[in-house]
Amino acid sequence: MLKGNLFSICISSQRGQLKQEVEQAKVVTNYGIENDGHAGDWGRQITCLNYASVIKANEEHNLNVGPGAFAENLLIEGLDLASVGVGGRIKIGSDVILEVSQIGKEDHPSVVTRTLGVTLLPYEGLFCRVIEGGLIKRNDPVEVI
Repeated sequence: MLKGNLFSICISSQRGQLKQEVEQAKVVTNYGIENDGHAGDWGRQITCLNYASVIKANEEHNLNVGPGAFAENLLIEGLDLASVGVGGRIKIGSDVILEVSQIGKEDHPSVVTRTLGVTLLPYEGLFCRVIEGGLIKRNDPVEVI
């Protein structure tokens, strides 16, 4: 079993905005994160990104950005997200289960690209549907199931 931890949780009220970090969040089955603009009845309810990718982007592009800067909902530390394919499931904390619906997406000029000059979600992001909801908080365990 692959394991890591939830480094951060980020939300924004609308799509197309950089996200702000929160300590905890309510994840709603078949919807997404409560109060996040990307939640809804579609396949990209929650976006996950590897924290190591943010560190690497900071180093390679001389940036100093943290959680939410790449418009991700969840930054996951210590877990190789590249090993989770479409249809794979991730458990966060004791209750939340996400299913990967898409890896990457079409790259179009976004607020992230315009602000930072680099983007990660179109290439490395896991886009997920919520299978089981619940409360998540920073440092919750994350595992591939």
